[in-house]
Amino acid sequence: MIEGDRELSAMIQELWDNDLNRLRPGIDYRISLQVIMKSLETTVTHGKAGDRAGCSESNDRPLFTFVDENIFKKETFLAFISLLDNYESDTGEPEIVTPEEELENHKFLDSVLKTPTMKIAHRYLVEKHLSPEDIKDFKQQLYRIWFELYARRGSSKPDSSGFEHVFVGETRGGHTVIGFHNWIQLYSQEKLGHIDYKGYSVDANSPQPDDKKHILALQFCWKNGIKPKGSIFIGVSPEFEFALYTLCFLTSPNERVKVSFSIYEVEIVCHHYNQKHIGTTYPVLVKYLNVSPKKGLD
Repeated sequence: MIEGDRELSAMIQELWDNDLNRLRPGIDYRISLQVIMKSLETTVTHGKAGDRAGCSESNDRPLFTFVDENIFKKETFLAFISLLDNYESDTGEPEIVTPEEELENHKFLDSVLKTPTMKIAHRYLVEKHLSPEDIKDFKQQLYRIWFELYARRGSSKPDSSGFEHVFVGETRGGHTVIGFHNWIQLYSQEKLGHIDYKGYSVDANSPQPDDKKHILALQFCWKNGIKPKGSIFIGVSPEFEFALYTLCFLTSPNERVKVSFSIYEVEIVCHHYNQKHIGTTYPVLVKYLNVSPKKGLD
């Protein structure tokens, strides 16, 4: 691991240790892992949908079997959830941001900027001369990175943003799900009956998933579209993910950075769009670390 990765790992460990709103697996939420009976990998080729039989065959076993929804009453969760219905999921469909939606974006940023995780990230970015020290200017930087609209591939008009792609999810051609790397959106959509969870996804080098851990690769169907392989944090707070991905976007010139924190070695994938916006970002679990268990480790 290069020195920069070690430094970033230390910062992410500090974010993790200060994520006061993180849910406890098996206590605040429970998930039901299941082996994929039929892989959806072969249904999508070069971004185009092929045979969608996997989505027409519904699976009655949801991913989430319990979530303590009291957590959703907390300020950052409330502000985050208010944003989830502000977008047109289909790429190519221009986004229109209403004054009310813009206000909700600012309310979310105001809420996360008050949290320990975002304060830690801001302090570090200021020290690295990557972000302005003035909080209003920093908020403006965050707005540009996450909420400014841009045109995705194949579109001539602004139809996407980093926030929409990563946290809400999009569809391409009506048949393929892109982005969608957030557990709160996954839970909300599953509860509404819009998500059909197909099972966990691993390859020969991947560690087996664990329902007591906070990272999962999975397959699911959403809005008649297929997500053949997606990776998400589960149970973490919106402010943790927002701080983590902002750090990786601003500090790493590479689009994959390997970091270690808690009991996880993870690659954070972070694709830039025009060097100004987040194209996509998500975690890829490399392995579980051999560390002595202690209170609050998970």
